[in-house]
Amino acid sequence: MKKYLLAFAGFVFSLIQPGLSQSLRQPVSAIYLGLGCYSTKHSDVFSFVNNQAALAQIKKKAAGVYGERRFLLAATSLYTAAITVPSAMGNFGLNLKYAGFKNFNEKQIGLAYARSLGPKMDIGVQFNYYGYQVPSFINANTINFEIGAMVHLTGELNAGIHIYNPVGGKFAKTGEQLTAAYKMGLGYDASEIFFVSAEVVKEEDHPVNVNAGFQYQFMKQFFARAGISSASSAAYAGVGISWNNLRLDISGSYHPQLGWSPGLLLVVAPGP
Repeated sequence: MKKYLLAFAGFVFSLIQPGLSQSLRQPVSAIYLGLGCYSTKHSDVFSFVNNQAALAQIKKKAAGVYGERRFLLAATSLYTAAITVPSAMGNFGLNLKYAGFKNFNEKQIGLAYARSLGPKMDIGVQFNYYGYQVPSFINANTINFEIGAMVHLTGELNAGIHIYNPVGGKFAKTGEQLTAAYKMGLGYDASEIFFVSAEVVKEEDHPVNVNAGFQYQFMKQFFARAGISSASSAAYAGVGISWNNLRLDISGSYHPQLGWSPGLLLVVAPGP
């Protein structure tokens, strides 16, 4: 019963936010997934989820899935999948997100494209089909887009900007509108084994949030990530192991009031 009450409370809260804004819930450790977007040496298949311009630096086809049991409740579980396909015309990506359970859920399908405009700059865009559903009550959908750019200031220092839903995205059935979000970040590839990044995020009707994190590859096949999000004071960490064309991560984040959110990630990158 507790998990259903929490899920329903989350739904009601989303409806009474200022401006009747609605936004797809992100994993508590969403920055764990997108940490590599500000790096040219440590990017992966999930990097473009945080900034589509990062897709331009992907060199090979890859697919990944991530699941998170948010606050250890099945009703607030989240799932993300991503696919990258490089080509001579630019790089393409597909991103799928699902949050919730059978009595209330949100979903988003995004198709991304990115390319380099030279050695110093990459740009990317993604078009999304987003919807949420409460069975026997409402099923609302809308289309929106997001856009990003990345500037390679030096061989080690990268800066990025990202805008989610800059021109609206209104639900025809309810009159609600998706929130807009603006993001700026920096990443520094200190070496082939160490990377650090920080980003400032401003979501409409929400206070400014700062996400920061690092990755350290302490052995050839093993690495660790950790970071924090200032908006919720939630910290995250994870360890990953890679062998051949597979990678497996075990991650977790902790919220001071709501507790633990464990996650599991799998990446497959076929080919040499």
